[in-house]
Amino acid sequence: MEQQQHPQQLQVSVPENEQVMSVKDWLITFLIMMVPVVNLVMYFVWAFGSEGNLNRKNWAKANLLILGVCIGLYLSVFFLILILAFIGASVEQ
Repeated sequence: MEQQQHPQQLQVSVPENEQVMSVKDWLITFLIMMVPVVNLVMYFVWAFGSEGNLNRKNWAKANLLILGVCIGLYLSVFFLILILAFIGASVEQ
């Protein structure tokens, strides 16, 4: 008789901060992001805090980066329009 060999399953212990976030965790995260001032504070807490889930930490860092780029583009366009308005006003005089 031939014996069937079953591959052994490895039980790997994953640290709590590296576990995949559940749908419930993401729903709570998105609900917190809907509160106006709290969301900015929580972005920084989650992104630069020493503890917490690495998935949420990277997500918060990415959102802060996108937010910074958008604010930078907004200010660049605003000041460009402001400069063009001053140039246009000085040419008319």
